[in-house]
Amino acid sequence: MVKKSKIWLEKRRKDQFHKLASSLGYRSRAAFKILQIAEKNPFFLKKGDKVLDLGAAPGGWIQAIKKIVGDEGFVYGVDVKPIKPFNLNNVKTEVLDLTSENAASKILELTNGEKFDVIVSDASPKFSGISELDAYRQYYLAKKAFEIAEKTLKKGGNFLVKMLQSKELKFLEEELKHKFKKIKMIKPLASRKESSEIYILCLNFTG
Repeated sequence: MVKKSKIWLEKRRKDQFHKLASSLGYRSRAAFKILQIAEKNPFFLKKGDKVLDLGAAPGGWIQAIKKIVGDEGFVYGVDVKPIKPFNLNNVKTEVLDLTSENAASKILELTNGEKFDVIVSDASPKFSGISELDAYRQYYLAKKAFEIAEKTLKKGGNFLVKMLQSKELKFLEEELKHKFKKIKMIKPLASRKESSEIYILCLNFTG
């Protein structure tokens, strides 16, 4: 276990995105994933958008999204773990389990019923090391994020969710096709090469 921890720490030390995140003040290297996705898909996330970030801890995506939406936009970040406050007028964070039955209604309470232009989820489960089990757990989280999006996303809005490359990916893709006009699979440069993670970008929610 100690040897594995040392290997992980050494990989992290050499990780260019981890170094860059530290130098630019981002809370996690994951910030570059959404920045890269947004750069290549300019209609996905725009200045002035109101965005919901599901599974937002520690806050790297919140920081990246805030950079894109600017002072005219707003970012709500929710996670089962507390997120260190940002002390910004247009960023709000809440402790919330996205798998809870009433997650969507609680989120709408925060916004006085106002829905979002964009919803994103980079949420990951606790991995077991058993690939089939981990793939299902990731699917379960992504499915829950989609269920929240169905209730809290504006018509014409966009949705981004993390999955693992597995048989479950096809299941979710088929479900999403019924609710969005365009579906796109993306693996940003900032994703580690050895990772099977992939992001599903869903554009133009039909309701």
